[in-house]
Amino acid sequence: MKKAVHFGAGNIGRGFIGQILFENGFAIDFVDVNDKIISALNERHAYEIEIAEDGKRHIAVSNVSGINNKENPQAVVEAIADADLVTTAIGPNILPFIAELIAKGIEKRRENDNKQPLDVIACENMIGGSAFLWQEVQKYLNSDGLAFAKEYIGFPNAAVDRIVPAQVHEDPLFVVVEPFSEWVVETAAMKNPDLKLSSVHYEENLEPFIERKLFSVNSGHATTAYTGAYFGAKTVLEALQNQQVKEQVKAVLGEIRQLLMAKWNFKEDELKAYHDIIISRFENPYIVDDVARVARTPIRKLGYDERFIRPIRELRDRGLSYENLLKTVAYVFHYKDSNDEQSVQLQKLLQEKPLEDVIKEVTGLTDEALVKEIAASI
Repeated sequence: MKKAVHFGAGNIGRGFIGQILFENGFAIDFVDVNDKIISALNERHAYEIEIAEDGKRHIAVSNVSGINNKENPQAVVEAIADADLVTTAIGPNILPFIAELIAKGIEKRRENDNKQPLDVIACENMIGGSAFLWQEVQKYLNSDGLAFAKEYIGFPNAAVDRIVPAQVHEDPLFVVVEPFSEWVVETAAMKNPDLKLSSVHYEENLEPFIERKLFSVNSGHATTAYTGAYFGAKTVLEALQNQQVKEQVKAVLGEIRQLLMAKWNFKEDELKAYHDIIISRFENPYIVDDVARVARTPIRKLGYDERFIRPIRELRDRGLSYENLLKTVAYVFHYKDSNDEQSVQLQKLLQEKPLEDVIKEVTGLTDEALVKEIAASI
C-alpha cells in the first residue's frame, strides 16, 4: 500500500486531502500538534466525512494514523523517509515551521539511499505554496542533502478548493464538507509524474488555475462576507439572501471575469458557468458558514497580492473597470469584529492615522492616484 504523510489533521486535511488520498489507496500519517485529534486517529485509524447535500451521505476513511510532531518529531522524519507522497494543509503562515522536519526527512531518504522520487505538495490558500515551502526547506539542508533534493524531491505548486466550514462535533474526527472539490497540481515541478491521483487535475502551467480560483472563490467569498457584514448578516447564506449583497458579489465576479479573460484567455461562457457554480456553493443550505469566519484577518486580505488589491491593480493596468472591487474594499475598511485581532487593529489605525496613510500601510500600495481612489470609496 502506498504511504502518504499529510501535515495538518484539521477539517480541510481530513475532509478534503485525506479523502482523496484514501480513495487513491494510500495509508495516511496525519501530522499535527492537536493531541486530541492525533490520539483519536491512533485509537480508531478511521473517521467519517459527511457531504453537505440532500441525503447527507457519509464517506468512511480508513488506514489513517496520527503523529504529534511536537512530541515525536523523529517519527515524522521516519515517515517522510518512507513516504510515496507528502502533502500539507496547515495554512500559509505555518509552512516555515514544518520545513526543518521535511528537510530532515529528505536527509533520511538520502541516508537510506531511497532514490524513489517524491513530491511534496502544499495544498494551501496561496499562490506558489509548494515553491515557498521549498525555499524554506533549503535553509535546513546540507550540500549533499540539497543536491539529493534537487534530483529526487519535487515541490509542485497546487490549487485547492473546497468549502469546509468551521464546525464542532462530539466526535473530534467527524467533518462536514461541501460536495464540490477541486485540486489542481502543476506537472512541471513534479519529480514523480507517474504517481497521479484520480480526482486531481494536472496542468503544466498552474498559474491560470490558481488565479481563477483565488480571484473567483476567495474574492467572491470575502465579498459576500464583508458586504454581508455591512448589511448585518451573520452567515454567508443569510448574506446572499439579501439582494444587494448578491448583486455586489455578481458584479465583483463580473470584473474578475474581465481580468481572467484578458490575462489568460479563458472563455467568457465557461467562466460565467464557473462563477454561477461558485455562488450556488456559497448558497448551500446544508452549510452554515459564519460571516465572521470568512471575514477574519481583514488586514491580511487587504494585502498587495491578495484577493482584492491584486485584481484591482491588474484591472487598472489594463484599463478595465474595478468599481465594484473598490466598493468591496470600502466594506473591508468598515468591517468591525471585536473578536478579530486584525479587525480591532485596523479600526485602531483608522482612528489614529490619516486614511491614506492607513491604506498605504495595509495594502502596500505606492500609487498615489489609486490610494486616493480607494480613500474616496471609503
